[in-house]
Amino acid sequence: MLPVGVPVWWDSANKFLLKDEFLSPVVKAYFGESLTGKGDLFATLVNSIIGQQISVIAADAISKRLVGMVGEITPENISKFSQEDIASCGLTKSKASYIHGIANDSENFLSPNFSEMSDAEINKHFVSFRGIGPWTSEMLMIFGLLRPDRFSIGDIGLVKAVKMLNPSIETKEEVDVFAERWSPYRTAAAWYLWRMLDPVPVAY
Repeated sequence: MLPVGVPVWWDSANKFLLKDEFLSPVVKAYFGESLTGKGDLFATLVNSIIGQQISVIAADAISKRLVGMVGEITPENISKFSQEDIASCGLTKSKASYIHGIANDSENFLSPNFSEMSDAEINKHFVSFRGIGPWTSEMLMIFGLLRPDRFSIGDIGLVKAVKMLNPSIETKEEVDVFAERWSPYRTAAAWYLWRMLDPVPVAY
């Protein structure tokens, strides 16, 4: 079973992050909101692929067109349509092929018992599928599996938000090192950093 709703570790993460001089004001600003699991890893995958390297607004528009075409985002519904149909919703040919390919191999994609796997094992599984790179794997672990200590250094928004909190930071490597202060709850830290930047909570 995939986790649904507010992560069981969210309250502990809030208590931990409220002690951090940089992130505490952000946590207080959005206290009461949270990351939530939908229990639907395939839909999270599709939304993550759509969201690769485009704005939240553009991704939302494409997602709505895709739902309008296929209905509920399931492997079965995606497989009823061609790659060209999927691409017509505003996706690149490559993204449409990734979504279509994993829909047709969804049994393998969804088969592991993720709760018994380490983050490294889960990442190895995810990136074995065409179209899933490090960033998409991180989004799946954050939004699909609610793993508590993920931070995607490949995410432009997170890098931007950390630099806003601490203007002395200049490089991605420095961002990565700085984010270690939020372990073992870097997922919650990432969620609050995204929340800083967007008028609505980010979700995949």
